[in-house]
Amino acid sequence: MAAGGRSVACCAAVLLAAALLLSAPTTTEAYDSLDPTGNITIKWDIMQWTPDGYVAVVTMYNFQQFRHIGAPGWQLGWTWAKKEVIWSMVGAQTTEQGDCSKFKGNTPHCCKKDPTIVDLLPGTPYNMQIANCCKAGVINTFNQDPANAASSFQISVGLAGTTNKTVKVPKNFTLKTPGPGYTCGRAIVGRPTKFWSADGRRATQALMTWNVTCTYSQFLAQKTPSCCVSLSSFYNDTIVNCPTCSCGCQNPSGSNCVNEDSPNLQAAIDGPGKWTGQPLVQCTSHMCPIRIHWHVKLNYKEYWRVKITITNFNFRMNYTQWNLVAQHPNFDNITQLFSFNYKPLTPYGGGINDTAMFWGVKFYNDLLMQAGKLGNVQSELLLRKDSRTFTFDKGWAFPRRVYFNGDNCVMPSPENYPWLPNASPLTRQPLTLPLLVFWVALAALLAYA
Repeated sequence: MAAGGRSVACCAAVLLAAALLLSAPTTTEAYDSLDPTGNITIKWDIMQWTPDGYVAVVTMYNFQQFRHIGAPGWQLGWTWAKKEVIWSMVGAQTTEQGDCSKFKGNTPHCCKKDPTIVDLLPGTPYNMQIANCCKAGVINTFNQDPANAASSFQISVGLAGTTNKTVKVPKNFTLKTPGPGYTCGRAIVGRPTKFWSADGRRATQALMTWNVTCTYSQFLAQKTPSCCVSLSSFYNDTIVNCPTCSCGCQNPSGSNCVNEDSPNLQAAIDGPGKWTGQPLVQCTSHMCPIRIHWHVKLNYKEYWRVKITITNFNFRMNYTQWNLVAQHPNFDNITQLFSFNYKPLTPYGGGINDTAMFWGVKFYNDLLMQAGKLGNVQSELLLRKDSRTFTFDKGWAFPRRVYFNGDNCVMPSPENYPWLPNASPLTRQPLTLPLLVFWVALAALLAYA
């Protein structure tokens, strides 16, 4: 009986381990291995003291390699440590004034304990602007557009301390874009920022500086993915579509999507979700706002060619300053690129160059239009073959990972990739890890039976 009990317990442990492995998440959403140090840093520089507080310049720097903040822009919030108020702002504004009834004469710009700040729009009068402001909250990446990779505003704070020892840093910083996704740490007082004159011969510095670091998690940003990948090749007639329900499934009534030829299309676009930024996607099997199609187009003696097409299925949104990141071992030999900009990324160091960032050419295709006839952009890549690694076998010609605007896209399962016509049945149906674990567990159970 004791031996039988141990056998049952051992089998149960094996099955439990298998179940845990099968149910474990396949990715670590809060950590991005392609951009391990990416973050948005908020720098708060106190520039001068006032009778009851200070004037500061707050700047947000986007240190993420391929994730930007698009329209409708950022929303920055915090909680005051004491009873501070905002007397005035330049280059930004709070969304609410709050209760300022106790003030006589001059009324503060905002009296809320937890203000929310938004950027001003382009075209704001010059006397309300400072450098790096007034871009509707859009912050690009340094890779794509370094001149627009920061956003600043000036804030005059009252009822605060007037020395380095009496000022209290705000707490509970939040950054929305405008939805969730970013988590901000606490403000850390650091070395005062130095500012150099135009001729580089004199440096001034802030009276006091603190920094806040915010990191992104796709898991927090959205419950479902926002993009998917489909595949095809010249050597196989099969077109591998995005996995079914990649970004959600259609409701039985079809109320969460609309067909392109629907007579009610415009009414659906102008519905309540238009003002909240809620996506309105075309009815598809994958239900994703964005699909990336990778087509292995041609094979030459020393080169091979790939066509990439990005299609927008969202009727309510166009994507300005979009970008695409893909991972493939042959990206170290990109020879020519048509109609996209390109920059290699090296997240692993050590000379590994298998990750590339692509984005549109300014004034040509840097705007991905809403769903419809014009809602796509495309390019072709010419890559030189490496005789040591190149093959069309076992799906090698397809990307390992794909990101659109910083979000990881859903890939088809490897066993569904287009295979060479002479691939054997065993080669065409590789044993995946979850299936292998299942058979190992089953064999252990039978052995102890």
